[in-house]
Amino acid sequence: MERIGDDMMFEEILSRLPAKVVCQFKCVCKQWCYELSTPKFVLIHTRRVSNLLQKKLLSLNENTIVVDDIVSGNLEVDTRKVVTFPYDVEPSFLIIIGSFNGLILLCIRRTDANELVLWNPTTRRFKLISDDYFSRYFGRHDDTGGMYVDEHNDLKVLHINCFAGAVTARVYSRHNDSWRKLSFLKGCMLGSNFYSWSHGIYSGKTIYFTVSNYWIPPGECNIVAFDVISESFSILRFPERIQAIPCQVHFLTISNKLHGIVVKYSDELTAELQCSHSSTFGAAAKDEYNSRQ
Repeated sequence: MERIGDDMMFEEILSRLPAKVVCQFKCVCKQWCYELSTPKFVLIHTRRVSNLLQKKLLSLNENTIVVDDIVSGNLEVDTRKVVTFPYDVEPSFLIIIGSFNGLILLCIRRTDANELVLWNPTTRRFKLISDDYFSRYFGRHDDTGGMYVDEHNDLKVLHINCFAGAVTARVYSRHNDSWRKLSFLKGCMLGSNFYSWSHGIYSGKTIYFTVSNYWIPPGECNIVAFDVISESFSILRFPERIQAIPCQVHFLTISNKLHGIVVKYSDELTAELQCSHSSTFGAAAKDEYNSRQ
């Protein structure tokens, strides 16, 4: 054991264990509790867990929260488990804003104030991260966000709010336990009530959002990209081959690549799965943004 060393023990052995077992090993001693709680270990562990073949689906029902295993693309109903949310609140009052490597970002809708919570359903650990700004200005259909880990292994939460025609972007640091405001694109009208924002999808150091307008002009669809390294926003064009009016586009990642499900309306409803290349989007970003300016 002495020849193995701490780095080998924590980064190569314990990081391969399930999250519940890791939590049990935190009770061994104070040193293990510290080492298994560092951002570096959490990052290594979440990356290895995300590469497992077994995935899970969490569903918010009216009165319960259930977790199903996904095996070979199919739901294993026989393995369904009911999980308990850490706060005494009905699941119908919860809104999922985003997810990242097993963490879920939720909003608790209350009559007096709203609350933003980071929750790990596997380990049952949670963190309340909302502040007064979020409690005052959160709107169910106007807010979105995403999560990422920066170059310093700090978990960040991006929150985007659309209120009174303006877009406000803020980022939360898990390390500093504080929020700060980010600069958003100047001159854009994406904060209008005509636009609907999707949840953020993380791919290739970028969080992507689709921002759609089904009113004036009908079928307008934009891509807003947030670079997690520079913490800056840009507007990207859709490739011409997937243009459709009107349409819906939903992003997802498959094998660490960004894909889009395009829903088109014509004589019949059709859906296509398109693979999007970040380099293609990046080349069009600057021209599109300049034209809007």
